[in-house]
Amino acid sequence: MADSQFEGGCEADSRPPFLCLNNAIVKRSGKTILHVGSFELAEGESMALLGPNGAGKSTFIKLITREILPLYQDEPPVLFRGNARATLEDVKKSLGIVSSTMQDQITVHMPAIEVVAGGLYGSLGVPKRVNASEDDYARCRKTMATLGVESIADRDVMTLSTGQARRVLFARALVHDPDVVVLDEPCTGLDPQGMHYVRRSMRAIAQSGRAILLVTHYAEDIIPEIERLLLIKDGSVHADGSKEELLCDEAMSSLFDVPMSVAEVTPGHYSLTSEY
Repeated sequence: MADSQFEGGCEADSRPPFLCLNNAIVKRSGKTILHVGSFELAEGESMALLGPNGAGKSTFIKLITREILPLYQDEPPVLFRGNARATLEDVKKSLGIVSSTMQDQITVHMPAIEVVAGGLYGSLGVPKRVNASEDDYARCRKTMATLGVESIADRDVMTLSTGQARRVLFARALVHDPDVVVLDEPCTGLDPQGMHYVRRSMRAIAQSGRAILLVTHYAEDIIPEIERLLLIKDGSVHADGSKEELLCDEAMSSLFDVPMSVAEVTPGHYSLTSEY
């Protein structure tokens, strides 16, 4: 399949892109696991990353969150808002992150609101050395209310359903008012009810004016507010283009190497199934 990658490099317009990647290479044990030739993401732009397991999607996201650094190049391979030396603190302030694996790290009994408050300090829960203020907790409750989970603020997070706990993590990601929310497989492990409420929460985030970077296997996760897709395969960008262009049988079959069928169930909502 021909690559439909957007034209242009990292030349700035009136303001730098949120993110630029130029010849960004990540290696592990001497093997290249991701190579991005040229990519940019504009301020306020939402995007979904799709690809098979092991394709490099999570590595791509970790380049953004600075959990992984690419090989050194004479020309900076990563520019964060035009800055080649952005600090981890700068990045963390701009991003709210939710992943299904994060939920597995909650192994201590605590009220759900404590998990949300941890988002103010970059932790899962309020650190022992910190005394969260009444204003902090009021902010947490307000954030939880926007996602419909304020009623469970005082419940033990270990007693919540998987879907409820996932939305608590959404609130944690939002409480420090980030510009971009990164959602790494947000519906993994959820039943249909949990998926419904998580996807509804995704729409609430997008409609609040924040950009979303979504990593998913499911076309159903790609909410109407996300218009751009980045397809990752074999450690490189397979295609980059609009949802209307790439959410089709041909593109998805090429991406997953099996016959796939895409249907627009309702306007802006898609389903993806394999033919067998």
